Amino acid sequence: MGHKSGFVNIIGNPNVGKSTIMNVLVGERLSIITSKMQTTRHRIKGIVNGEDFQIVYSDTPGILKPQYKLQESMMKFVDTALTDADILLYVTDVVEQADKNEGYIEKIQSSEVPVIILINKIDLSTQEKVTELYNQWKKRVPRADIYVVSATNNFNVAPIFDHILELLPEGPPYFPKDELTDRNERFFVSEIIREKILLNYQKEVPYSVEVEVEEFKESDKILELGCVIYVARDSQKGIIIGHQGKALKKIGTEARLDLEEFFQKKVFLRIYVKVNKDWRNSDQTLENFGYDMQ
Repeated sequence: MGHKSGFVNIIGNPNVGKSTIMNVLVGERLSIITSKMQTTRHRIKGIVNGEDFQIVYSDTPGILKPQYKLQESMMKFVDTALTDADILLYVTDVVEQADKNEGYIEKIQSSEVPVIILINKIDLSTQEKVTELYNQWKKRVPRADIYVVSATNNFNVAPIFDHILELLPEGPPYFPKDELTDRNERFFVSEIIREKILLNYQKEVPYSVEVEVEEFKESDKILELGCVIYVARDSQKGIIIGHQGKALKKIGTEARLDLEEFFQKKVFLRIYVKVNKDWRNSDQTLENFGYDMQ
């Protein structure tokens, strides 16, 4: 048997646990995880290497109906994931039914690549309900292999990895064997800060925020970071900063602790807040933030 390699693209609706699945399969925390919709905005690749295989997992934004250009770009990541996959991993959970987002299900059913459906969060349901959902999905996508899992508890995940290895086509590695992801370090800095904003703020504020790393200076013992949080309105700037700057300080402290764990060194973090009123609908700004507007 020769070397195997391929792209395993993870798609599904918001909040079903795609990012948790990704992190468990990769064995590293690459995708940020919160209970809020639209946590994942980009397509993030996680690479798992063995002596005779390379699996390139790809986490994608949750499927939604776009309301502005940012979300249009997010859905392009999903559409691309449908077309360039060697294996499709569709994640659902014990709450949603098999007829949600019918259009995407039809695309999955008509795809020529192997499909694996994961029914996640079974720890929050009953055996009877899980069996009912399993049968619904088997009827809806007959050709799919279906697994019931709990990503947060790492339950029944190992068989998925084994099955993916069986399905992978033969081929050379797409990335160097020592690479874990296609994203650079600045990307993970901005994602960690954005995660803290998602966890600490409510309503529209987290969805109106983007983070840019303007300064990245690394030495053997310390990493110096200068970051800007962009918001869409003046009022949101005040909310992010908080009374006497306490809210922003809290974000900075929480992010710095995670960044020090991520980079395994001391981090000096400076965060500023700026207003860019139309950034979610500006092609140029979105391209600067790494979104595909073509």
